[in-house]
Amino acid sequence: MKVKFTKMQGAGNDFVVLDETRGLLNLSAVQYRYLADRHFGVGADQILSVRAAPANSKDIDFSYAIHNNDGSEVEHCGNGARCFVRFVRDQGLTTKNVIKVQTMNRVIELRETKDGQVTVDMGAPQFEPSSLPFESEGLEVEQKGLAQLYLLKIDENMPIAGVFIASVAIKNIVKNIVNVAIVSMGNPHAVQLVDDVDTADVEQIGPLVSKHTRFPRGVNAGFMQIVNRGQVKLRVYERGAGETLACGTGACAAVVAGIRQGLLDSSVQVATRGGLLQIDWAGGDASVMMTGPATKVFESEIEIPEK
Repeated sequence: MKVKFTKMQGAGNDFVVLDETRGLLNLSAVQYRYLADRHFGVGADQILSVRAAPANSKDIDFSYAIHNNDGSEVEHCGNGARCFVRFVRDQGLTTKNVIKVQTMNRVIELRETKDGQVTVDMGAPQFEPSSLPFESEGLEVEQKGLAQLYLLKIDENMPIAGVFIASVAIKNIVKNIVNVAIVSMGNPHAVQLVDDVDTADVEQIGPLVSKHTRFPRGVNAGFMQIVNRGQVKLRVYERGAGETLACGTGACAAVVAGIRQGLLDSSVQVATRGGLLQIDWAGGDASVMMTGPATKVFESEIEIPEK
């Protein structure tokens, strides 16, 4: 089975993009994993399937599905959304500068700017445990500003070093406990503050948080270092994909968590390992706005195994 694809990246978060506007490919989880495999396939953090708007939908231009490199389907991807708008314009599927796209659980608005960047209206964040979902019953909670921080016990044998438990000014080292702010950006995030993202033990702590039993559908584990009120550094261990060079929804969730704790201003530059993202949030029910790059790497086709 031959499949045409476009390889794209946004701040180093890389994607295989498929045009399914004229008909669904109906790929299996095994085939998604093959496409994403960096040795035998194309290689990608996620697979983006560009699809026609849902039937009888008003003012919606497209829909799309997102699959992690393990074959699982997820709700949302911020860096992928930026690549989405660049793809549909490059392929001549639309001439609009502003398009509306239906994801699994929300409608997002995408805008290509004059400087070649792409701005995405990510919608309003949600904080209720049920929105992730997150089973918070019985956990100790610390109120910090407008944010609730949950003390989450992880692996008994995993020491946690360098984690900010109270605030940026107080460095408490606590074994087996991480203090997380939970945020849904259409997909689930648990954000913790660290003193240095370069030395944070993302490879060990990330999977433990991401697969914690308190998160029935898993969670993206964010590690944020605050540089100043307008700048942060971020690493994210994504469920189903592992650590990526950038995570757009993770950047939004981290900034929102920092703003609610009173640590950040409303406009924040996020430095990921793959590049810079700009996040703006006025608070409350306002949408989170994310701006960043989206780049086509190459186009080709690949023979993939049958289901």
